[in-house]
Amino acid sequence: MIASLELKRMTDEELVRLYVASQSNRYFEHLYSRYNDKVYRKCLMFTKDPVKAEDFTHDIFLRLIVRLSSFKEQSKFSTWLYSITYNYCTDQLRSNRKRIEVPVHEEMEWLDDGDDKEVMEMEAQRLQVALGQLTVEEQSLLLMKYQDDVSIKEIANIHNLSESAVKMRLKRAKEKLKKRYLETMLFVGLLIAKFIAWTRVHK
Repeated sequence: MIASLELKRMTDEELVRLYVASQSNRYFEHLYSRYNDKVYRKCLMFTKDPVKAEDFTHDIFLRLIVRLSSFKEQSKFSTWLYSITYNYCTDQLRSNRKRIEVPVHEEMEWLDDGDDKEVMEMEAQRLQVALGQLTVEEQSLLLMKYQDDVSIKEIANIHNLSESAVKMRLKRAKEKLKKRYLETMLFVGLLIAKFIAWTRVHK
């Protein structure tokens, strides 16, 4: 019998192997305790509803139990789990035809190549508004790449796409994000100009 302390020191991948081999709930429980809060927070980003986020999290872990045997370790377990999370949230929100606005976190690293410097310089609040105007799929792809630091190769494996296809989708999503961001800046600038003009007239 493996001691609890030893289980805590095991990697995610080792716990998955043990669970698949033995079907013992104690291994799954350790994975659950490690990732329950992280998955919940990602679901909450999309739903903005604590109750719905809890329901999504519950459903995702139910799916995880069924799918653990299909984990081939082509990527880190966390990457694989987050891809399941994003896909589930995307499917649910797409079916409900809801537009989402995902908070932009400070830890998001947009600097992947030279073109991303422009995105890095975007002001967080306006970036959040711009991100919220993208499709659920575009948001998921950007968050997976820049917030969860999933490599192009891993994203390609997860979504059964070529690396060039992933790069093209990311490029299009970033271009659309930049466009929406500039539109947001222009809109805010026009509002400020109108406000200044109004204050001068009413002095």
